This record gives sequence, structure tokens and C-alpha cells, in this order.
Amino acid sequence: MADYEEIGSAAELRELLGDPLPRVIDKDRSRLHARDREWLAQSPFCLIATSAADGTCDVSPKGDPPGFVHVLDDGTIAVPDRPGNRRADGFLNILTNPHVGLIHIIPGRTETLRINGRARLVREAPFFDAMTVKGHRPRLALVVDIEQIFFHCAKAFMRSALWKPETWEPDALPSHARLVKEVQRIDQSLEELEHYYGAAYAKKLYAG
Repeated sequence: MADYEEIGSAAELRELLGDPLPRVIDKDRSRLHARDREWLAQSPFCLIATSAADGTCDVSPKGDPPGFVHVLDDGTIAVPDRPGNRRADGFLNILTNPHVGLIHIIPGRTETLRINGRARLVREAPFFDAMTVKGHRPRLALVVDIEQIFFHCAKAFMRSALWKPETWEPDALPSHARLVKEVQRIDQSLEELEHYYGAAYAKKLYAG
């Protein structure tokens, strides 16, 4: 738009933001440290960012019991896939562009562990047994060859007060069933959707 002042170069961006501190530049690593392994062992949730060859982007959440991200060696991790909506947007992106970015979160901690690398989709491997949860062995895993790993600062989580229950307002918006009914073209009634996303929903977490 005419009243936007856009930034068009790295030089303009640096003029506005300034340069990062040396310790920020030097924090990148390409191999897992023992502390990284400990973090992954405590993390029950991560976000995986992908981009297709045409630039189409996706960020997908992955969650399981703490330690669900399997460490294969100091340069490789594996993330099990669990039953979902079968859109597979991120996986389809990886088939045309293997570059991925992951953010690993520990509830209550304001720092995060970031991993960037190249990913492969694997349908079978010996380590799948170690990723079995509640008797359910994954049919697919994302194997990531690490290119960059570092701990990210706490400021975003601190600003958002994400882990402070007194800031939470889960009922500020309608139920998920009502949101689905209002924003999607869907034949099911609201009552049917409320039932689908109700108490029985948790029973489908590992069902195919």
C-alpha cells in the first residue's frame, strides 16, 4: 500500500535493528550437546516449519510424552508421526524441499531449543520400536539431519506471559466445534461436532 514504508534490503534492516551481539552470532552449533539431549528428553511439544519448492509454507505442531523426539546420534533426530487429519501439508513440502526448522518447547520454560536442518520421510526403521506410545508404533517418522542448533532467548515468552495461568482466557472464544461449524463448509450439525470434539476425542489420539 502507498502509506507503507517497506524494507527492501539487508542493509536497511541492519540500519533499523542494529547488529547482533557476538555471543548471539556465535551460539550456532551443528552437533547436539549433552544439554540439548536433556532438553529434548524433557520436551513434549515442538513446532516444525517447512516450505515447498514453490515457497508455500506450513508450521505443524507435534506433541507426545516428553522425550518423544528420538536422538539417533549427535547430528540426527527423528520425530514420530501420529494419526491426524491426513492433510500432510508439511510432509508434502518436504518431498520438494527438505529444509526444516523446529522449535522445541518445555512447559514453564521461557527459552526454546531451535533446530534447523534437512529432513527425510522414513516409513520403517529399527528405532520405530523406541517411539511406540500406548502400544501404537508410528507408521512414519521425520528424520532430521541437523545443520544448526541453538537455544533461543526467553523474551517472546516473557512478553506474552504464556505460562502464567492468570493471563489465560480459554473461554474468550467459542468452542472448537462452534468455530469449525462457523468457518468451514461442513454438513454435520453443531451437536454432532460437539460430540466429536468432546470426551471421546481423547480416545482417538493414537487411533489410525
